Amino acid sequence: MSLDPLLDRARELAGAYLAGLAERPVRAEGDADGLRLPLPDAGTPALEVLETLAAAAEPGLVASAGPRYFGFVTGGALPVALAADWLTAAWDQNAALHVMSPAAAAAETAVTGWVRDLLGLPGDVSAGVVTGAQMANVTALAAARHAVLARAGWDVEERGLQGAPWLRVLAGEEAHVTVFNALRLLGLGRGTVELVPADGQGRMRAGALDEALERASREPTIVCAQAGNVDTGAFDPLFDIVSACHEHGAWCHVDGAFGLWAAAAPRRAHLVAGAAGADSWAVDAHKWLNVPYDAAFAFTADTEAHAAAMRLTAPYLTEAGAAERNGADWVPEASRRARAFPAWAALRFLGRDGVAELVERCCALAARIAARLETDPRVDVLNEVVLNQVLVRVDDDDAATEAAIRRVQQDGTCWLGGTRRRGRAAMRISVSGWATTEADADRSADAILAAIRG
Repeated sequence: MSLDPLLDRARELAGAYLAGLAERPVRAEGDADGLRLPLPDAGTPALEVLETLAAAAEPGLVASAGPRYFGFVTGGALPVALAADWLTAAWDQNAALHVMSPAAAAAETAVTGWVRDLLGLPGDVSAGVVTGAQMANVTALAAARHAVLARAGWDVEERGLQGAPWLRVLAGEEAHVTVFNALRLLGLGRGTVELVPADGQGRMRAGALDEALERASREPTIVCAQAGNVDTGAFDPLFDIVSACHEHGAWCHVDGAFGLWAAAAPRRAHLVAGAAGADSWAVDAHKWLNVPYDAAFAFTADTEAHAAAMRLTAPYLTEAGAAERNGADWVPEASRRARAFPAWAALRFLGRDGVAELVERCCALAARIAARLETDPRVDVLNEVVLNQVLVRVDDDDAATEAAIRRVQQDGTCWLGGTRRRGRAAMRISVSGWATTEADADRSADAILAAIRG
């Protein structure tokens, strides 16, 4: 059949969904059981397939791209990035090798250069374009594993970890779960990490780290610091941490999934002071950059370690020339979607000023929600609202807090999640979407207050 009717109908269905996004309940209405169909013996006409998919998926869709979704630090999709994502799907490029798509390679080179500049990272860092912060952490920590073991005379890519020198990993006690998962995937074990004490906001204590490094300064060591605590938004004291790592010969990795974007906003850049001196960094694009899932970046100061940990080689593969980029040489994937195109469109659309404004506006809206909630004496805002995260507890009581979260989610005006903070239940509000306005912030805060009051 002709593509035109199919693509036209897809555009109509997408347009109708997006047009109703601002006012539909943010929660899903159901589980989309209509998708659980038996596989037919004979094929189904394409238009019928599309109609069935849209209708059956509808009740299970969460309005996470809308203006009042505050769960899991999830941004929406800028219209220009969404349009570029449609083109990306139509072009269907494999971004593994330069020869497979010079356009995808050029987009990766441009985008990683732009992001590197926005984050204030050194101009010669290497970069990989990956799916999310999880794989960005895996990529960067694989480079770290290679580098620190190579200094100890061990080639981990060739010889593996059996018989390797003991590799020490230190992280703040509130490091994000993806760091521990990355270490598990790399064979280092998530349970072997030495946890460094953190303060009440979740910031690693630099003095405690320095003491831990001093105790075993000759062992190959990786330190995982954090830019943007997933609960509080707080930042580890990166300048002090980086300095301590340099002094003791440890590799410093910064997990900055959303927090590193503070570097792009002049009034928030002080939060990441010192981060540029680290050895590797992880940052998401589908959070604050607001591109469609999936996209993130892994940056590494040691280009040789990055390439050694990730390079793809086989007799039938082409090596990149001096002016070319094989994307698969910098990430765990071989076959790769050309995910740099939507990020290219988002950054070109926003520009340096637009990225800064997006970060600043979300932070201001988070503070606005916090201030409105604090008008109720039953509400306790648990964190210093330095970024886009607001952490709330009701009546200093687990049951009251958890009940309020359930009522907010059921109401559907906005969506937010729960967490456990130092063993106590808390409501977690993350403001990351381009479409959120002051009116959305106020409307959501009022809905939260109504849910708290029952």
